[in-house]
Amino acid sequence: MSVPSHIPVFALYGETAPFPDIIHIERIADRATSHGWTIAAHRHGQLAQLIVIEHGGATARIDGDACPLSPGDFLFIPAHAVHGYDFQPGTSGHVISLPTALLVDEGAPSPGIAASLARPLRGHADDILRHLIGLLIAAFETTGRFRTQLVLGLAQALLAGLAENSAARAPGAVAAGDGRLTRLDALIAARMASGWGVADYAAALQISTGHLGRLCRMASGLGAKAYIEQAVMDEASRLLAFTRLPMSEIGYRLGFEDPSHFSKRFRAARGLAPSAYRDRIEGRSTAP
Repeated sequence: MSVPSHIPVFALYGETAPFPDIIHIERIADRATSHGWTIAAHRHGQLAQLIVIEHGGATARIDGDACPLSPGDFLFIPAHAVHGYDFQPGTSGHVISLPTALLVDEGAPSPGIAASLARPLRGHADDILRHLIGLLIAAFETTGRFRTQLVLGLAQALLAGLAENSAARAPGAVAAGDGRLTRLDALIAARMASGWGVADYAAALQISTGHLGRLCRMASGLGAKAYIEQAVMDEASRLLAFTRLPMSEIGYRLGFEDPSHFSKRFRAARGLAPSAYRDRIEGRSTAP
């Protein structure tokens, strides 16, 4: 399979048209069958997705890591994560697409949901999650007067259930209670080429650099500078793994005018030069 010159960004897979509804739900077979049961690597800019397997199975690839899915399993994919699937033919289940605005809605009962769901989450759906998913699918298919309110309420309930699942796995984690960490993630993704620093992001969020540092440390254990650096290096890793862009172009896209500076920073973060990292991902053995 040829490697693309960029990572495709879609609303729904293969589509660049505006998002069609409040949320979107479709059966796995509705889209997978027309693609030979293989969904190539892609990502969504302002969209999170939940995939639920009922029968059959799949291997999901998330930022290059393989993740097996069996009947009853779910997988939550946050915005910007590069992902794809190899489904077993005949697999059944649903894909629920959720605009990221739902994660930061100030009216939500638990605004820390966004921080709890900032990373991919895989698990086996318990009774509560299965019930919420079933209610949401049923509400999505209705045409009643208050469909919007019903769907939004159930979607937020489902996100809360997923966040509880995530929190149960990491009970010591502290969520960013006002959604600013999610807005920081969106700003980093949008401003990487600008070479913004901590002060720039803090100003954009209308908070002090100290406050920004506290938010980052509570959510990840990293200071603000290290948190931003990690996001930039994660994106560099994706571009190296999933595109054929030249190293200099990748560095430029991430705010590095000097390719050698990009190479030095990447090597410090990943332990490999960018070219060696790409070779390793492609299966060519290289020394660090």
